[in-house]
Amino acid sequence: MTGEPADPGRARTLDDLIGVLRSLKAWAGDPSYDTITTRVNAAWVSAGRPAGDLTRKSTLVDCFKLGRRRLNTDLVLAVVQALHPDEGYVARWRQALRVVLGESEAAAQVRVQDFLPPPSPRFTGRDAELERLRRAAPDKRAAGDTVVISAVEGMAGVGKTQLAVHLGHQLCRERAYEQVLFVNLRGFHPDPAQPPADPSAVLDGFLRLLGVPGQQIPHELADRSALYRDRLAGTRALVVLDDAATAEQVRPLLPATSGSLAVVTSRRSLPGLRSATRLNLDVFRPYEAVSFLTDAVPDVPIGPDADAAARIARRCGHLPLALGLVAAHIRGTPGWTLTDHAERLDERHRDQRLDDGVELALDLSYRHLPAEQRRLLRLAALHPGHDLDPYGVSALTGVDESAARAGLDQLCADHLLQQSAPGRYTFHDLVRAYATVRAVEEERPADRRAALTRLFDYYLAAVGAALDTVHPGDAHRRPPAPTIGTPLPALGEEDVAVPWLDTERPTLVTIAAHTATHGWPGHTVRLARALFRYLDGGYYHDGLTLHGHAVQAARRLADGPAEAHALANLAIACMRLGRYGPASEHSEQALELFRRAGDTEGQARVVGNLGIIAKRAGDYPAAAEQHRRGLALYRLVGDRVGEASQLGSLGLLAQRSGRYEEAVGHYARALPLCREVGDRIGEAHMLHGLGVVEAKAGAYGPSDEHLRQALALHRQLGNRGGEGGVLDELGSLYLRMGEPERAAEHYRRALGIFRELGDSDSEAWVRNGLGEAAGATGHSAEAVTQHAAAHAIAVEIGMPDQHARAHAGLGRAHRALGDLSAARTHYDRAAALYGGLGWPEASELRAEAGGLGGDPGAGA
Repeated sequence: MTGEPADPGRARTLDDLIGVLRSLKAWAGDPSYDTITTRVNAAWVSAGRPAGDLTRKSTLVDCFKLGRRRLNTDLVLAVVQALHPDEGYVARWRQALRVVLGESEAAAQVRVQDFLPPPSPRFTGRDAELERLRRAAPDKRAAGDTVVISAVEGMAGVGKTQLAVHLGHQLCRERAYEQVLFVNLRGFHPDPAQPPADPSAVLDGFLRLLGVPGQQIPHELADRSALYRDRLAGTRALVVLDDAATAEQVRPLLPATSGSLAVVTSRRSLPGLRSATRLNLDVFRPYEAVSFLTDAVPDVPIGPDADAAARIARRCGHLPLALGLVAAHIRGTPGWTLTDHAERLDERHRDQRLDDGVELALDLSYRHLPAEQRRLLRLAALHPGHDLDPYGVSALTGVDESAARAGLDQLCADHLLQQSAPGRYTFHDLVRAYATVRAVEEERPADRRAALTRLFDYYLAAVGAALDTVHPGDAHRRPPAPTIGTPLPALGEEDVAVPWLDTERPTLVTIAAHTATHGWPGHTVRLARALFRYLDGGYYHDGLTLHGHAVQAARRLADGPAEAHALANLAIACMRLGRYGPASEHSEQALELFRRAGDTEGQARVVGNLGIIAKRAGDYPAAAEQHRRGLALYRLVGDRVGEASQLGSLGLLAQRSGRYEEAVGHYARALPLCREVGDRIGEAHMLHGLGVVEAKAGAYGPSDEHLRQALALHRQLGNRGGEGGVLDELGSLYLRMGEPERAAEHYRRALGIFRELGDSDSEAWVRNGLGEAAGATGHSAEAVTQHAAAHAIAVEIGMPDQHARAHAGLGRAHRALGDLSAARTHYDRAAALYGGLGWPEASELRAEAGGLGGDPGAGA
């Protein structure tokens, strides 16, 4: 080894990081993957990790593959430690991972819509460009298999978006597209916290708009793109991809149906797009600029200089954005002629040396706004999110919501803001950059901080109000909402509160990251804690991000109890994603902090979580012991919600161990407690548990009823993980009822949810179910495929129960295929695993294996 290893701090993307990891491997002498795996596992065993948490060579090799959308942080750091055991270098990697993965999370926050933004009422000129694009666009008689792509390229402010939107509205009138999709890809946003949109996240949004349920959206980019094109097949679609960064960002988003049109705008040339009509959009031609200006201000007299409009256009550099800003200013200055305005522009150019047309126009427009409008623009530019609504602006400025809405609308009329969707507003990049400078130069630091504090208080209060509606039973666990002086949206109904949370989720993730890193750590801690229950309904990666920020924020505050809560929440997010080692580690850290603080309720919660982790790892006796401890602690503090949750967990353990009467007793005591305190998620879980026990006891009617009640509650609350679990159980019920096709349908829907959520534990359950359904319909080869997939997951993350179930399924499938030797091997392994768990299935499988008969080698 010579020189220094590569610096991970220069990485900006996951592929960059993987490239640095590859360089580190080469720098360290290029040890084999087997050697690295051995070193990592040896270090983990020495640190006390259980065997189920050790890595496999194939998993480790994946860390070195380009094109990944996420990385296992713990494993990557362990690899780095194995290759270069220097704590300072490992710390640099930890920070680089935090930055890059945080940027990946920001890239996943994107808004899509199935309608075009409103066209500019004063769109002028561009006749030749429009005609060229219209001729290239396919008409109703289009044939062939190639989608038409029109790439509109040009500098910032030249009017690319307006041209694309105007063209889109014109084509929709002429050619009646059956589907319209629009997205701002954020290719060149001035805020580093708003990186270019992840095409996978865009496809997630597009597929939902095309009617694909979230649980059926694939996990991988290629699969999402294929499903997207399949959903658009036979449909004439117009897809507008605005502000693209690269051809790679655009390519997965292109439709594939003849007769469809994709319009792509970008500040760069995108040579990688095939079959593209390329239009390099320049500034207005001089006559177009004059025409635009005179059309925008038809009632303003010219004055003594007949060339005044042309002088104004030249001073604006013939740039559409600058001309629009100046026209808005002219309309707001009664009594002036165009000559007066031309002379004023010349004076400002001389006095302030504003050579750039946009800067000159922005400065002129801004200086002539009323004081309250200038302040609104300045403070709105401080908002960390991509877009904003009147309630957030009301909080920033301290004015009421109606005044904020009126001010936003006026800024739209003045071309200083754009309306991205009804009730939501966004900046042109150049305007945001200008307004941010104005805010820094004209607002005292204390006033800027006060405005942002009001904004962050508003989000805390609004989140609290929404969650009080959706999860009232958890209200005592959320931090108290701050008292604010500006209004909140009406969030008292579930059908309003859940969509509000879903709409604002990208903003809330951004707010949490901003407050954690810019001096509001207390807000990060409170926001993450308040959002725990909502995010635990299926937004596990968002939870990982938020609670990770909250842990760091609590440590900055030296607030042990806050750190304990953040660690407990982070542990649950890790567990949901099958990361049991980090989940246990975070839980133990949280438990110690709660003990130091004398927080019995916090201890009860973590003990219960340790029970869940032990259950998922297959250690049922340890899980039962933890849940009994949790139950006693919750009863000690009088927490009825916690008491019900521990009873439900004990019921689940009893049910899986074949003690059905005991399980029913636990569920029957927990269900009224949940209803009494309004814990609707808990109620859904208890109904789920009752349905499972009834199915095993042969009471199929009551089972179906209870499971469907649970499914309805989970869907109503937006708890997608719970929805997937009930769909999995309905699959098992219909399999028992002799309806394997119906079972497979439910299993497939559950699989879609769990793959999207990244819930490997649950995916193993569902794949085993799909294998059993395939076996019941005589598709034994498919059964082998599904059980083998479940087996691989179970072995990798340490799930002895699903490991055993996979072997049992493989035994039955191989028996049906006539391979009795393989069948006997799998039966024996399944029986041994079930025996280790103390489950009744062990004796049943031994009996099945004994009934195989014949020569042990038959069918080999």
